[in-house]
Amino acid sequence: MTYDSPKTNVPIWRSMLFVPAHIEKFVDKAHQRGADAYILDLEDSVPLAEKAAARQMVGAGAAKVSQSGSAVLVRINHPLRLAVRDLEAVVDPAISTIVIPKVSQAEQVKAIDSIIEELETEQRMEPGHTRLIAQIESADALPHLDEIATSSPRMLGMILGSEDFSASAGMKPTPKGLFAPNQAVLFACRRAGILPLGFPDSIADFSDLEKFRAIIQEARSLGFVGAFCIHPDQVAILNEAFSPSTAELNHAQRLINTFEKGISEGRGAVEFEGKMIDAPIVARARELLSMAS
Repeated sequence: MTYDSPKTNVPIWRSMLFVPAHIEKFVDKAHQRGADAYILDLEDSVPLAEKAAARQMVGAGAAKVSQSGSAVLVRINHPLRLAVRDLEAVVDPAISTIVIPKVSQAEQVKAIDSIIEELETEQRMEPGHTRLIAQIESADALPHLDEIATSSPRMLGMILGSEDFSASAGMKPTPKGLFAPNQAVLFACRRAGILPLGFPDSIADFSDLEKFRAIIQEARSLGFVGAFCIHPDQVAILNEAFSPSTAELNHAQRLINTFEKGISEGRGAVEFEGKMIDAPIVARARELLSMAS
């Protein structure tokens, strides 16, 4: 899918499944899971002793997980000295996007952007090919969300890392505690015209799928458009819950048609199926159709 943001058309991935880059049996089967995108992980799921080997496995892994046509992302490491090694190994035409963990300042993103620019030039890649998603994993980042969201033209979206963020805030990763920081990330994304990703709950809890479904439905109602996940069973729920239904799309098109007819007749607000509709309501309907186009 593509999403008409204020800046540019950007891809939407409803489901982004983490796959440890160094575990071949997971990489080999990943393309069967139905995710819109796969994140080959070099960070939390890879022990320090395995990181060098994992970097060298990304190229082959990208070819495997993209068999179904899904996008390939890579989550690099923190701090920068590890990130540089990762980037030198993984910036490639086959890799769509780099996920930057533990972002608390815009300067971190700018440093990564500069390194990627050099690597794309060296490899004669299309400038700007490699996009960025920032993971917000510390309470220290909250005052800087707008600067982070606008720190690079490569920025595709931001997402709250629920576990690390909760640890930094000294709280448990519960929906109540994670609601406000997730909303802060979402609002910053909307102001910057990038994708708001995530959901207000722990990413680690995948055992209760009905609870997960309810959380994702709430996330969509809040304005999120996709999310990371760590278990294949979560993929179908993300794809379904973040997709507008046929009934929703039909309703949106009827609403737009009615409004446009009213505008042509000189009215600014129009009655539609028992409610008054105006420009903000029509804007939401247009976004829904854009997401599904």
